[in-house]
Amino acid sequence: DMKRRRLFLARDRLGIKPLYYARTADGLVFASEIKSILAFGEGLDLSLDLQALDAFLTHEYIFCPMTLFKGIRKLPPGHAMTFERGELRVERYWEVPGETRRDLEETALAEELTETLREAVEMRMISDVPLGVFLSGGVDSSSVVAMMSRASDRPIRSFSIRFEDKTYDEGRYVEMIRRRYNTEHTEFVIQPDVLDLLPKLIHHMDDPIGDFSIFPTYLVSKMAREYVTVILSGDGGDELFAGYETYVAQRLARFLKALPEGARRKLCGALARMLPVTEKKKGLVNYLGRFCEGAALPEALGHVRWMTFWNDDQKRGLYEGGVAETLSRETRACIMRVMDAYPGTDALNRLLYTDVKTYLTDNILPKVDRMSMATSLEVRVPILDHKVVEWAFSLPGNLKLKGLKGTKYIFKRAMAPYLPEEILHRPKQGFSIPIKNWLKGPMREFLQDTLNARSVAEEGIFRWETVERLIREHVSGEANHSHRLWGLLVFRLWKEHFTKEGGFSHRSS
Repeated sequence: DMKRRRLFLARDRLGIKPLYYARTADGLVFASEIKSILAFGEGLDLSLDLQALDAFLTHEYIFCPMTLFKGIRKLPPGHAMTFERGELRVERYWEVPGETRRDLEETALAEELTETLREAVEMRMISDVPLGVFLSGGVDSSSVVAMMSRASDRPIRSFSIRFEDKTYDEGRYVEMIRRRYNTEHTEFVIQPDVLDLLPKLIHHMDDPIGDFSIFPTYLVSKMAREYVTVILSGDGGDELFAGYETYVAQRLARFLKALPEGARRKLCGALARMLPVTEKKKGLVNYLGRFCEGAALPEALGHVRWMTFWNDDQKRGLYEGGVAETLSRETRACIMRVMDAYPGTDALNRLLYTDVKTYLTDNILPKVDRMSMATSLEVRVPILDHKVVEWAFSLPGNLKLKGLKGTKYIFKRAMAPYLPEEILHRPKQGFSIPIKNWLKGPMREFLQDTLNARSVAEEGIFRWETVERLIREHVSGEANHSHRLWGLLVFRLWKEHFTKEGGFSHRSS
């Protein structure tokens, strides 16, 4: 508004697209990439935000509105911002509802969900350019393929990533859907040499993301872009309908409540350390080890305990300067503030709300957006249509998680006519790569060259003896520190790159 000298900015409801901003001495700079704000240069506070760094290492992403630059912030999803006469005002314009539904006849609800999802998919199929779909063989992407096939009189183009390591590969599930819906399918087998891509992907991150799946996300996007310009993805179903194992772990943890918290944390921590390290992606040992690690963390964190990669004791050994306690406390407080903001009363929906407001909007969606846009591919997310989101949150949690095995209950019931039983009831796989094996194999030299005594000392943030021990234990197979080492590695590379881009004009503080 030129007459009033007023600027109005808004971000989409779920954070599918980014929006960064920074205050200057005489105005405001905003952009969809941090790199564009860095190019502005003058008058920006580009010192390192240690609180954002702790969030990144702890959870592998950075909570909104923080970035690693103290003077650059993210506008939260579902918020609008007004800048007028030097005053900045940020206000929420959209929120998910609390549970409101009382008409809970399951057959009718399943039909209602199918129709709502069908409309969302068909709306996103409107395109003047070639269009396809990411297909992992999971429930969500398979459901999008099913709805697309119903709406199209031609075969759908589908794309997927394969792995030579069979514990990571989902090819047989992809093949079930490809055959059922006769998709024109293209796939790519990922190899350890994709690590050569890391510097390029760091450039496209803006804020660092510790999620291993940046590699397959980029590669499947690059492959798809050779054939199509727009792609549909199945992101969002796990956060709306309780698809993650962390929700099951939270229910299992109730059986440990008879133990005093201090005793429980010591017992679970000891059990986690006793379990052997395995190279497989899943399996009983991996599940038990991860459960024990999470159960040893404070109960107030709920299911987020199983999405945490550094505990307080580990941080005390990592950080220089005695800052670990303060940083850990505030990182936990960030999570608790989100949980407490949930507008309903349902315990499971409170956990889903937390994931939608943090893990989905600060990790999953930025990762997909940055890796796809790096290849000039537009990704559309039908399950995150606001009508689907509002519908999902209007339901009580007992329609999403039944017992200890019934994840995504109402979603799977709605999709039962369209998907094979084996797809509906397969274990949750996740979109990841065998980085824990690569870090002690083909990537070992790169890890040791990047995280060395000199580079760690120059940063002045971490203790070398701790970093050195993590590397030694992981490479020897004594322990699995892949998430912790990957976070340190990505931060180091990111900081190097963005210093060259014009960031970090002040000493880290």
